[in-house]
Amino acid sequence: MLLWVFFLVTLTLSSGSHGSLPSQPLRIPRYADAIFTNSYRKVLGQLSARKLLQDIMNRQQGERNQEQGAKVRLGRQVDSVWTDQQQMALESILVSLLQERRNSQG
Repeated sequence: MLLWVFFLVTLTLSSGSHGSLPSQPLRIPRYADAIFTNSYRKVLGQLSARKLLQDIMNRQQGERNQEQGAKVRLGRQVDSVWTDQQQMALESILVSLLQERRNSQG
């Protein structure tokens, strides 16, 4: 690289334009900056795509968990209704037994 710059400076000085710098060494840093910027943007794009994919997967997993939770809650509600019906049936049996006992005693 240093040899290349020296060659350009020598070529420029020999051509008679002593006051101006060669344009090629100015382009090299800009080219390197462009390569870095493009690579950086590509990496940022990959990171944002990965984050988006993870968000989508987390949402789907959350929905599955909510569905499973809803099934569990529904099962609990059914169990609760069943228990309530059993309790009401037992209470009605007890009430009828008490009434029969009172009727038989009195």
